[in-house]
Amino acid sequence: MGGADEDTRANEWYVPRIGSRRFRALIGMTFLPYTLVNVSYIVIGSLLSPVVHFDRLGAMALVYLLAVGVSAHALDATGPNKPWGGFLARRQLIALASVALVPALAIGLYYALYFAPILLVLGSFELFFLLSYNLELFDGYFHTDLWFAVSWGFLPVLVGYGVQTDSLSLAAVAGGLFGFSTAYAEINASRPYKALKKQALPADPALASRLESILKGVVATVLAAAAFLLAYRLLG
Repeated sequence: MGGADEDTRANEWYVPRIGSRRFRALIGMTFLPYTLVNVSYIVIGSLLSPVVHFDRLGAMALVYLLAVGVSAHALDATGPNKPWGGFLARRQLIALASVALVPALAIGLYYALYFAPILLVLGSFELFFLLSYNLELFDGYFHTDLWFAVSWGFLPVLVGYGVQTDSLSLAAVAGGLFGFSTAYAEINASRPYKALKKQALPADPALASRLESILKGVVATVLAAAAFLLAYRLLG
């Protein structure tokens, strides 16, 4: 199973220190804290709506857990020189991505047809980015920090709001800009951090520590924003 890249990446802050190598690699491949950030954007968008249907919020959160947390990351691991892909064969990664994506699409389509047709547009964009970003289609044109922030930061907030109201608003756009900026900060810190962590002995451990603090700060900020909005809507 795996190789040197996976062995060094297993030292990243979110990978558990206990459990089998396969279990740790699976947690690493799903990038769990960042997946929770992505889901939090759905929560934030939904809670910015004047009226909140919690069943729709929960459904969209599940869609993104499956589509991003599992499917997108499994597809990303099929690429060349991608850590975490070595513990599963390419066909296994594609099968895992498909098994997660099919129910995610089915749930999203149900809510689009019965409650919020705007999801047909927003969901089409998200599906496009899921495939083009993670498979690096079009010569990797969409595999950039900008499109990462648009697809996994800005759009999920709009989806969260849209599933509640079948519309968009200035509040949704403002929330989307929060998603964009935090996702952009995340990916800008993540790329050099991952490069350093791939080294058995990082060339600049102080920089690796600073980047790790930034990543933890982004995760904490987004999760705290979602938790605050949730508490406000439940208790306010």
